[in-house]
Amino acid sequence: MPLPDDRRFVMTSSSTATPASDVHPVLRRSTAPPAALALLGQAHTTLDEAAAMETPNERYALAHLAALRAAAAVLAVRGRPEATARRRARIRPAWEVLPELAPELVEWSALFASGADRRARAEAGIRGAAGPRDADDLIRDAGMFLRLIERMLALQPVLPRTSPETL
Repeated sequence: MPLPDDRRFVMTSSSTATPASDVHPVLRRSTAPPAALALLGQAHTTLDEAAAMETPNERYALAHLAALRAAAAVLAVRGRPEATARRRARIRPAWEVLPELAPELVEWSALFASGADRRARAEAGIRGAAGPRDADDLIRDAGMFLRLIERMLALQPVLPRTSPETL
């Protein structure tokens, strides 16, 4: 049966065709919390800005920031408060925490951690901190990392909540 006006339709339990709701597909499929989805959106925006910048320093710094925001989305989903006051007292870089919470991202964490000093120099405006090739490579790597994170979070299983009766 042809669909009127080429609209998407969903079959309801009463077998009547109704227009599909205007729900964003990522939000519908994802089990990630809104904060993580917002961070992923910011990462995309930052990566687009990086690609549009003219100087290698700006491009490098923004690409690294995009990767950091993608990592923050993973931490927002999988992160747990530190168990001891001693561990809470020390602020740790995201690239150090990420492998503990997402062991599958160890290599990515190492890659972006190795570029943190260069990012700081690039942000400080130090001439030659990042070359054109460095910036292009990091934009490409940050894009792949972001896509990987999106797939990873979309497949994140929903863990059952612990009710007071089961404790």
